[in-house]
Order: sequence, then structure tokens, then C-alpha cells
Amino acid sequence: MTNTATIAPRALYQEVAERLRQQIFAGELEPGSWIDELKQCAELGISRTPLREALKVLAAEGLVTMKVRRGAYVTEMSARDVQEAYQLLALLESDAAAKVAETASAEQLLELQSLHAELEQQLGQREAFFAANERFHLHLLEIEGNRWRQQIVNDLRRMMKLNRHLSLFKQGRIDESLAEHRALLAALTSRDAPACARLMRAHFDNGLAATRPADPSPR
Repeated sequence: MTNTATIAPRALYQEVAERLRQQIFAGELEPGSWIDELKQCAELGISRTPLREALKVLAAEGLVTMKVRRGAYVTEMSARDVQEAYQLLALLESDAAAKVAETASAEQLLELQSLHAELEQQLGQREAFFAANERFHLHLLEIEGNRWRQQIVNDLRRMMKLNRHLSLFKQGRIDESLAEHRALLAALTSRDAPACARLMRAHFDNGLAATRPADPSPR
């Protein structure tokens, strides 16, 4: 007799967590805003139990902050939080880029070229550009193959979405980011590991600089 395994459907609280997660990423629930549990339950047609379980999941991810006797709030990232996240991403992804330059197969480099081509096609389509940019970075990490690095980067990138891609809102930053990707891809293709590490680090340094307010003009 053949044993057949069944896949349990996703629990309701997981579906609710995903819905809230996407509302946060889309800016429908802004950083610092209070999550109205009664309103959410009414909109979703659910009881408070799955909603509260969902909020626990998002709190564990860092997207939601639970405040005693005040409820759940969308997490706010301070300027220091943003700086530290960028610094860690720069370290982790620059090292990964150097390793990919040394070890990736020709087929894997073609995959990165294809993802970069998608990025080029999305210029002027902000949300699509953000998504294509993330696919490129995450696939580079998949090629490198360090699952611990992937987990940490995924967690950091999830938190960075609380800022709604603030660095790319700066005038001209998307064009700059695309130029940096072109240079990185050229270094990957030529298997120049030191250049890859340097370019990826500069890519994040420039992204961080773009999140800072411009200096006031001299009077």
C-alpha cells in the first residue's frame, strides 16, 4: 500500500499575516501607525484570535511592535537602524559577490545577466524596478549558496521595506543604481572578485547616502 502525503492548507493566521505584511510593504499601514484590530477583523471577516496570532508572527519578524496596553504598531526604523542595516548588507553582499565571481558557472552568470536585463526594462516603473532589483540581489545570494547569509539578508531586506525604498526616492538615484548594477555585472562576467566586492560595497554606501536629507544650501 502506497502512503500518500497531504499538504496541510496554510493556517488562517498565516494568510492574515501575509495580508498585513503586504499592506505594510505597500505603505497602506505606515511605520508608526496603530493597527486597529477591530477594523482589521471587520474587513477580513475573522475573529481576533487569528489576527492576534498573525500579529505575533509579524512581531517576530520585526515588522510589528507590540506595546503593553496599547496594541500593535507598525515598526519604525530610526536613522541608526537604517545605517546599520545598510552596513550589514554591504558586508554580506559584497563578500557574496566576490565569491560568485570566482565560483559561478557560465550558466549562472547568464541567469544574472537575464535578471539584469529585466531590471533595465523596468526603468521608469518604480515598483517593478524595486522587485527586479531584489530578484537580482537574492539570486546572486542563491548562487553563492550560504543559507545563513541568505536568511540574514532576507530578514534585513524585509525590514528595509518599512522605508518604502527610501534611497531610491532621491532624484536620479534609480539611474545611478542601474549604472552601478551594470558595472557590477561587468565585473562578475570578467570574474574580477575584488572589483565585485568593491562595487557592491559602493552600491550600498551610495544607497545609504541617498537616504540622508540633503544639506541645506548656504545662505
